[in-house]
Amino acid sequence: MLQGTSPADSRADLENRTEEIRAHMMDNLGLHINKYPHLARRIRHAPEVQGLWYLRGDMMGMLAAEHGETEARVKVASLTRMFQGLLPRSLKSRPSPLGD
Repeated sequence: MLQGTSPADSRADLENRTEEIRAHMMDNLGLHINKYPHLARRIRHAPEVQGLWYLRGDMMGMLAAEHGETEARVKVASLTRMFQGLLPRSLKSRPSPLGD
């Protein structure tokens, strides 16, 4: 916990950041929401930030199908940065041995 913050402040910050991530994911779904209702539903109903983290692969698949892999990688990288400081160490992305 940050010095000078209460557990309630930390919880509120986590909830706010989780909702920002959820909104970002829904924005990326954008005009394709009717084509991917199952993904939209899973994003809306993910109970916590870890659930949204695990949906990045589904987002990558949808974005690659709709916009191409290059654009999808850029968008998912931007999304991944939003999770910084919110996840346990065991859930953080590791650099690929294949490079970018």
